[in-house]
Amino acid sequence: MKRNQLTILAASLLMFCSCSKIGEMSSNYFTVTPQVLEAVNGEVPVTISGTFPEKFFPKKAVITATPVLKWENGSVSGETYTFIGEKVEGNDQVIPYALGGNFTMKSAFDYVPEMAKSELFIEFTAKIKNKEKAMPAVKVADGVLATAELYAQTTASTKPANAADAFQRVIKQAKQANIMFLIQQTNLRWSETNSDQMKDFTATLKDVDADKKNKAIENIEVSAYASPDGALDLNDRLATQREKNAENHVGKLLKKNKIETNVDAKYTAEDWEGFQELVAGSNIADKDLILRVLSMYSDPEAREREIKNISSVYSELAEEILPQLRRARLTLNYQLIGRSDDEILAAFKENASVLSVEELLYAATLVKSADEKAAIYKKTTELYANDYRAYNNLAELAIKAGDYATAKNYLSRATKLNADAAEVNTNLGMIALIEGNVADAENYLVKGTDSEANAAALGNLYVAQGQYERAVSAFGDTKSNAAALAQIMSEQYTVAKSTLDAVEDADAYTYYLKAIVGARTNNATAVAENLVKAAKLDASIVEKAKKDMEFKKFAAALMNL
Repeated sequence: MKRNQLTILAASLLMFCSCSKIGEMSSNYFTVTPQVLEAVNGEVPVTISGTFPEKFFPKKAVITATPVLKWENGSVSGETYTFIGEKVEGNDQVIPYALGGNFTMKSAFDYVPEMAKSELFIEFTAKIKNKEKAMPAVKVADGVLATAELYAQTTASTKPANAADAFQRVIKQAKQANIMFLIQQTNLRWSETNSDQMKDFTATLKDVDADKKNKAIENIEVSAYASPDGALDLNDRLATQREKNAENHVGKLLKKNKIETNVDAKYTAEDWEGFQELVAGSNIADKDLILRVLSMYSDPEAREREIKNISSVYSELAEEILPQLRRARLTLNYQLIGRSDDEILAAFKENASVLSVEELLYAATLVKSADEKAAIYKKTTELYANDYRAYNNLAELAIKAGDYATAKNYLSRATKLNADAAEVNTNLGMIALIEGNVADAENYLVKGTDSEANAAALGNLYVAQGQYERAVSAFGDTKSNAAALAQIMSEQYTVAKSTLDAVEDADAYTYYLKAIVGARTNNATAVAENLVKAAKLDASIVEKAKKDMEFKKFAAALMNL
């Protein structure tokens, strides 16, 4: 009995001694890539290469290793890796006792801002049969470089999308009338000069001339034609004379009504263009064949010959198409002149209901303050409740003010009216980026490509996704914080500094980014000066700078904040 107890005791001691032989792992046994952890696309990826030294790993041991990123009041664990000794059965990586062995671990931690000031450890547990021993954790890296995550701040300073008005103070108008001629005739018939078309034309001419405040005549065009049948020289004479007769008639009309304007006259001997248009719009059975002939032959005589050879349809052409081409077309070109800027603003104050939706949206561009713009847009939503643009533009103002809840409320109303509106989707995408919802942002911005603000918003998205070169391309020559951030992440520091120097209305993050450029180019003076400027505009930036790994080597600059 005593012999059995001694045997068990000896075995236990041997097991304990074997386990106790596992020593401490030194940070010298590890290499971390990247050397400074960095947030990319919302994650902090890391690859850890390690070595178990010779005669370190007991043959019956099982050791687990877990990367753990720790910060004040928080931590997150990565994937656990298991390693086994030579005498342990299993599918995990075997580490020989005599030779030791190398290993690689990969992890990706979801980024949170608190990680800026953090430490990366490898935590171990060792086990031999049923005996466990906690090995000391090994610190392998400091902090997380999170400059790319500034995309939220740069998006906030990017101009949101405005749904533009279509207001035109001067709108071009045209009134037309045709004077028809009989075949091979050039005389003006009373039935044509007194037709309903000509009466409407004359009435419009007189009305425009009488309302000189709101309308203005530009000119009258006279275009005379001959149909493309018959000899070319005959058609040329016919078209020329029709032009003269029609021009004379317009001159008499102007003189009778005491109206002065230019009359611009021209003629077309054979109206093949009009012929093709009429044939294409007709129900003639062989119209495709006729159109093919027109495309194959450019010579007028060849065209006419080949078309006449299509005997089955020529009679239809002679009856339906050709008579419509023997004409003189009169075109009154005039302008509708809208309200002036002062008149639009006055009308808004007196009775906004007299203004069109385009005039109201345009009115908002004539005032400077956000409150004045908001008042106009709100009135527009009252008067034109089915137009999404005023709701979008109210959201635009809210985004600029940093009131994203209000902005989303207005954009929700705009979406109900037009879910495909590019400006609405661009603004929804920008808010999603600001709030860190990169996947949602991408979905919205893809649908917002037709808005002017979309390229800059996409640039911010590409930074968030770690596509820095693509972001630089999206921004082009834009001078903004967002463009500079893309350039910094692409290591284009000289270009980034030039961009930041050209930013209009520089804010705290303009100077913060300048300080980062200074840090990355080892310019301590630039770091110190720009951090001070940033802190004056936004006091909260001081604590951010003190935790930022970008400034780890610039303690003196941080002391002055």
